[in-house]
Amino acid sequence: MAKQIKTAISPTREENYPAWYQQVIKAADLAENSDVRGCMVIKPWGYTIWENIRKNLDEMFKDTGHVNAYFPLFIPKSFFEKEAEHIEGFAKECAVVTHSRLADDGKGGLKPEGKLTEELIIRPTSETIIGASFSKWINSYRDLPLLINQWCNVVRWELRTRLFLRTTEFLWQEGHTVHETREDAMEETFKMLDVYAKFAEDFLAIPVIKGEKTESERFPGALHTYCIEAMVQDKKALQSGTSHFLGQNFAKASNIKFQNKEGKEEYAWTTSWGVSTRLIGAVIMAHSDDNGLVLPPKIAPAHIAVIPIYRSDEERSKVMGFIDKFKNKIKDLRYNDCRVRIEFDDRELRGGEKVWYWIKKGIPIRLEIGPRDVDSNSVFMGRRDKEPRDKISIKVDEFIKTVNSILDEIQSNVYKKALTFREHNTLRIDEKEEFYRFFTPENKENPEIHGGFVKSHWCGNKECEEKIKEDLKVTIRCIPLDAEIEKGKCIYCGKESNKRVIFAKNY
Repeated sequence: MAKQIKTAISPTREENYPAWYQQVIKAADLAENSDVRGCMVIKPWGYTIWENIRKNLDEMFKDTGHVNAYFPLFIPKSFFEKEAEHIEGFAKECAVVTHSRLADDGKGGLKPEGKLTEELIIRPTSETIIGASFSKWINSYRDLPLLINQWCNVVRWELRTRLFLRTTEFLWQEGHTVHETREDAMEETFKMLDVYAKFAEDFLAIPVIKGEKTESERFPGALHTYCIEAMVQDKKALQSGTSHFLGQNFAKASNIKFQNKEGKEEYAWTTSWGVSTRLIGAVIMAHSDDNGLVLPPKIAPAHIAVIPIYRSDEERSKVMGFIDKFKNKIKDLRYNDCRVRIEFDDRELRGGEKVWYWIKKGIPIRLEIGPRDVDSNSVFMGRRDKEPRDKISIKVDEFIKTVNSILDEIQSNVYKKALTFREHNTLRIDEKEEFYRFFTPENKENPEIHGGFVKSHWCGNKECEEKIKEDLKVTIRCIPLDAEIEKGKCIYCGKESNKRVIFAKNY
């Protein structure tokens, strides 16, 4: 019998993927459940990942002409009632404020008092409250386009929650823009979808598919919803960003009008788009392994962990003196237009414990420095894109000269691994029986990791889409923007189809 390899995370991905995900978050000290049901506390290591996501995305938004603003957390209920499809889509997820204060209940507790004349919704999304401001700001075509983004929190009352992927309160950004013509608004919708796809692939190292959602999967009130879809390591899809063409629906609901170049008044065209802390969940599920978190260097809280190794006070003095000189040599290093972030770990723990601590936290580069490394003016380097024992000795000057290319190589390797995984688990299926077999687990009581992305034909009928979802818990993730026109037959009903769509199980 082959010896079982011991891993830092238990259970492994194959043994229990949902439990593995929770254990990676715990081992990396990213977040924990709050005392408020369904909410999370994002701990410093996890929050710094979000800060790095926010910093780089924010620069991309500003490079495309957008500016940041902030709008109220509370939205009058009447605002939601103006757009029927919107309120219908979010009604079951809304948290509602009904009172303005607390009073003594005479029994040692508190009771709500001061009933509001109109209930307030804690924002699940901000189209309606932002639209109220836009209607005041816009008078003429000269005021357009209006390109606004806000970074904030939102609340959606979820029944089943999972850290980062789906929580009652989460952090996100939401872009809201107003345009003179339909064409301008559509151009904006696709532009921001491209921004999200570029960010996912260049920074998060996650390959994504750009596509359009079906009518049943659209954002409530939108005319078109476009998305980026990622595959994670249990072969499910994770929607990782959306961009919505809202047409004139919200403009009419919020009375966003402008005087056109001919002096006539008309309704504007609007868009909205957003990503959230779900992206951290995407990184965890796309890249991490059975030893813990794996982070692409471009969004890692730190790039390098320096781990001193010694057994005596004499060795400690020798090693720490060397590290002090090393600090001065690397203090000005830069990567991805920011300072190389370095953690110096001099905690009173055994060297092996510290090494595994940083492996589980996903740090891209580990440098172990002991007395022999001092003598040879070297560092002992491990990389998170390689096996834990795959380490090399490298001269200090050589390391400093090549650290940027090493980080770039790690970033590239993480992406290539995820892309290879997706390609290996994506296939074309044309027969209904094969399609159903592919998405059905062998062990229905305790399903194994199965499935993937399937490119199959669909006739466009909602009933076929709904029946597949009902039978297999499989949905159409998107209609790829680069899908080729080809004749085929719907995977469910056999009717004519001219395009393949992406089917998958999803989060």
